Amino acid sequence: MPEYRLKTPALARKVVGLYRKIEQGTVLAYKKIEDRFVDAFLEKVENAAQKEDEEA
Repeated sequence: MPEYRLKTPALARKVVGLYRKIEQGTVLAYKKIEDRFVDAFLEKVENAAQKEDEEA
């Protein structure tokens, strides 16, 4: 039995490619904002349970 798939016109491939570029740009911008937030407001804790014991 032959397998079928939808023929994608050239314009549709261009639109999908453009959408992917926009999506990647948006995700990268979000990641930059997220990283800056983490650097500014959060600190890395190696062992959370040990840290809590030291503070108590």
